[in-house]
Amino acid sequence: MSILIHTHDGGRFALEPRPGDTLARTIFLSRLWHGVPLCSGLGKCGLCRVRYLKDAPEANRDELKKLGQDRLDQGWRLACLHPSEPCEIELPEPVRSQRAVRALKQACGDFALAVDLGTTSVHWTALVDGEPVATGRELNPQMGMGSEVMSRLAAASTAEGRFVLRALITDRITELAQLAARNLGGNCVALAVSGNPAMTYILLGKKPDDLAAAPYELTYFGGDEKRLGAGLPPAYIPPLLAPFVGADLSAGLTAVEYGGEPQYPFLLADLGTNGEFILALSPTERLCASVPMGPALEGVGLSFGRTAGPGAITGFQLTPKGLETRYFDDSDAAQATRTGMTGTGYLSLAAVLRVHGVLDETGRFAQGTTPLAARLAERVTALDGEPAFAVNGEVRLPASDVEEILKVKAAFNLAVSTLLGAAGIGPGGLKRIYLAGALGEHVSPADLETLGFLPPGCAARTVKEGNTSLKGTELLLADPAARTFAESLPEGLTRVDLTGDADFGDQFIQRMRFSYVD
Repeated sequence: MSILIHTHDGGRFALEPRPGDTLARTIFLSRLWHGVPLCSGLGKCGLCRVRYLKDAPEANRDELKKLGQDRLDQGWRLACLHPSEPCEIELPEPVRSQRAVRALKQACGDFALAVDLGTTSVHWTALVDGEPVATGRELNPQMGMGSEVMSRLAAASTAEGRFVLRALITDRITELAQLAARNLGGNCVALAVSGNPAMTYILLGKKPDDLAAAPYELTYFGGDEKRLGAGLPPAYIPPLLAPFVGADLSAGLTAVEYGGEPQYPFLLADLGTNGEFILALSPTERLCASVPMGPALEGVGLSFGRTAGPGAITGFQLTPKGLETRYFDDSDAAQATRTGMTGTGYLSLAAVLRVHGVLDETGRFAQGTTPLAARLAERVTALDGEPAFAVNGEVRLPASDVEEILKVKAAFNLAVSTLLGAAGIGPGGLKRIYLAGALGEHVSPADLETLGFLPPGCAARTVKEGNTSLKGTELLLADPAARTFAESLPEGLTRVDLTGDADFGDQFIQRMRFSYVD
């Protein structure tokens, strides 16, 4: 008995069931969903929807909420919520995340390749003679095997899982090198890859047992070169600093400290699926912490979330004419209504609603504090039994997504306040806050202060530093002294363990509100 699949373009496939796996993972491993930003079992994105042609399994509450009764009656289900068993299904056309490539300057010849390996996305730069000549970003091809760090580590707990996950990313790095070689007419002569410890372990095929369960420890520390595959030069892996503070942060600090002129003390906050933070008190004294934040900030796992690309909603502004919407690269509104909002868009909308009293401090929808805001409040309706703000005819902000934003806010707030407390300084003592990672280039510091991510008054001292991991990785390829700096970072670094604190749960709950908590 097989899993019989009918695709939107008339294709027919037969897959072997995989006991213990979900139907979604089986389909993902067939490459039919390559490039689709799946939330991997959260039941939120809806991108794994399939239609059973007969004998549809019983739907659960999450499916009713996401798909509605009419579609359930037609046989539609979320494949991530059902086991990999014999069935006959139909797949709609996949909603793929677009790959973006941008040429920076004309060049040719041998090149170096810098890769920022994120849990959700991959960013890369090709350099000729130490100068960036092309850059790109795309979805991490491992996404269907787990949307955040711990689920990815769970997938890597078996030899088969490690093999599949490693091959997905090493094959893609090889393809990127081949693409650059064709366009530049040269060979890849140097490679560096920066990622958090979980992504680094998976990249190297290492058993992640020491990262997957307490007490979390590192057994590999980076700062060396590793072979990733035939046709690639040895890859330099920057130092890993703590169990969940990795090469992406050592590369990021290299960009900020070695490549810049920082004033101390400063905070480097990498806003990604795994939140990583370093509080630098001086050139020789630093504290670090990490906290799981999930993929919501990258538009994954939210009801109407999506990764950045044409048609995505990225921001809002309330004017006398009403709520104005910004789109990715000024895309037209007609396309935007079909695609949803990025993580930046979600934060922007929540901040507008919070400022005007349509969201209260606890994240509940309210009536608004001005006549203009009251008109906004009229757009709060019901969506499958829960309150939801209507952005347009297709896109909503449901209460469950507000809760996801609050979880991210609580995690960020907890990391910042704990680090400041451990250092014995208040928010006013920070000279700078550098925002890096998924939102480090596009998010508004004012929105983060409004929502309580940042302490009051800190937005003016906050710098959107962009992808510091990629910038630092480029430096590590071009400048040997940058490697010396990066490899000195573990000295004088103190790890602050957030999740090991017995009060972690209580501290987290206290910060589940749209205001900063010390």
